[in-house]
Amino acid sequence: MSNGKVALVTGAAGGIGQGVVLRLLKDGFTVAAMDINEKALAELSQRGQSYKSTLSIWPCDQTNEKMTRDAVAKIEAKLGPVEALVNTIGWVGTSRFADEDSDYWRKVIAINLEAVLYSTHAVLKGMVERKRGKMVHFASDAGRVGTSGEVVYSATKGGIIAFAKSLAREHARHNINVNCVSPGPTDTPLLQQEIKDDPELIRRMVRLIPFRRVATPEDQAAVVSFLVSPDSDYLTGQTISCSGGLVMV
Repeated sequence: MSNGKVALVTGAAGGIGQGVVLRLLKDGFTVAAMDINEKALAELSQRGQSYKSTLSIWPCDQTNEKMTRDAVAKIEAKLGPVEALVNTIGWVGTSRFADEDSDYWRKVIAINLEAVLYSTHAVLKGMVERKRGKMVHFASDAGRVGTSGEVVYSATKGGIIAFAKSLAREHARHNINVNCVSPGPTDTPLLQQEIKDDPELIRRMVRLIPFRRVATPEDQAAVVSFLVSPDSDYLTGQTISCSGGLVMV
C-alpha cells in the first residue's frame, strides 16, 4: 500500500494508462491522471469514483514542455510531491519508413520520447531533494528487437530504454528507481481498431504468444504496481517485458 503517496500517470486516458491509474488507486495512491484527451479523462474520472483513493484529472498536451511543467507544478502544489511517475504515453502508426515523411517522424518522436523527457525532468529535482522516488517508463520490445512498420517508433522506444538505464545510474545514489515496462500486444481500444481493419490480426498474434492470449491492461498495470512498490527497492535500470513470452531477451 502507498499510504496516499502521489503518483503521476501520463497517457492516462489510453487503454494501458487507464488500467495503470485504476490499479494505483486500488493500491492506495493519490493519482494525478494526465492526458490530452479530455473526454476520455472525464470517463476515467467516473470509473475512479469507486475507489477510496483520490483521483484528479489533468488535461495537458504532454508534447508541450511549458504546459507539462506547469501542470506538474500545479499537481504538486495541490496534491503534494510526486513520489511515483509512470509514463504510459505513446503512439504509433503502421507504415514503411520509405513511405513516411518528416512530419510523421516528428510526431512519433514528440509523443514517445520528448513528452517523457518533459515529465521526468519536471519531477526529478524534487525526488533528488527528497532522496526517494520511483519512475516507470513504458518502452516496447520494438526498441530491443526491432519491428517492421514501426521503424521510428522502435528508435524512440530504444531511446526510452537507454534513457531509463542512464538515469538509473545517475540517480541510484539519490534512492531513485528507474525502470521500464515493455508491453506485448494488449487488449486496448487501439488494438481493437487494428483488429477491425484486419480481422486476422489477433489470430496471428495469439499463435505467436506462448500463453495464447493477448495481455490485458491489468496485466501491464500489475507490473507497474510492483515497480512503484517497496518490493522493487533494489531494482533499477531494468526493462521488464510483459508479453506472455512473445519476446524473451
